[in-house]
Amino acid sequence: MKPGQRPIGVFDSGVGGLTVLDAIMRQLPHEPTIYFGDTARVPYGSKSQAVVTRFSLEIAEFLMRQRVKMLVVACNTASAYALSALTDRLSIPVIGVIEPGVRAALTASRNRRIGVIGTEGTIRSGAYARAIQRLDGKARIFGQTCPLFVPLVEEGWIRHPVTLKIAGTYLRPLLRRRIDTLVLGCTHYPLLKGVLQEVTSSRGNGRGNTVALIDSAEETATVVSEVLDSLGLKRRAASPPERRYFVTDAPKKFIQFGLRFLRKRLTPVHLVDIGTWI
Repeated sequence: MKPGQRPIGVFDSGVGGLTVLDAIMRQLPHEPTIYFGDTARVPYGSKSQAVVTRFSLEIAEFLMRQRVKMLVVACNTASAYALSALTDRLSIPVIGVIEPGVRAALTASRNRRIGVIGTEGTIRSGAYARAIQRLDGKARIFGQTCPLFVPLVEEGWIRHPVTLKIAGTYLRPLLRRRIDTLVLGCTHYPLLKGVLQEVTSSRGNGRGNTVALIDSAEETATVVSEVLDSLGLKRRAASPPERRYFVTDAPKKFIQFGLRFLRKRLTPVHLVDIGTWI
């Protein structure tokens, strides 16, 4: 198989990375894709850097056996903890979700006061703050962990009054900091855009300004397209591309989440026994 015909590999600790996959499939409809969800070992957000790095390298090895031409780390925690190890180990391009989101945030921000919401691991790592400071030393970064957002999304409480109340509680400290841009630092969070926009709108925050929401999924897909173009690896064929899905647990539940995240049935979903490939 010619390099350009090979699939793009996308992995996440679970199902949140489907938002990144969705953006890639919309922006690059001719590209075959392989998605790997480590549903047996989710979540990564509360695990140590050493453990997340080990898991990420194991998944990368599996996807390399599938002959992917690019690896997309569709997990903020894995991008924060393991991206450098993956880049050093692999011979193919590796794209994380942090750098694209950071660049979009700096473009959008007017007052250089940027909020970042994410899991405990992502915020604790300081990866967003370091990336923003590296590109713009004058920017101020304010992080906020939002541990209840992921279970709320997976429960399907996207527009529930409880979700709106919790979002208000999480974002209030950031709004007091007068942020004008908010990075959604977890791949589950784009599904909460409606609630987040309501809380951060000029009407919702009571401060007369609307906060720009940065969806790293869309920004990552744009970077994927640009890198494939620059390396001459973009697939030009008009025939329908192959879509494959691998999980380490609960494939039926993964299919249910697929209907919620991508609005279509994801099949076939292959169950991978961790012990057979690590």
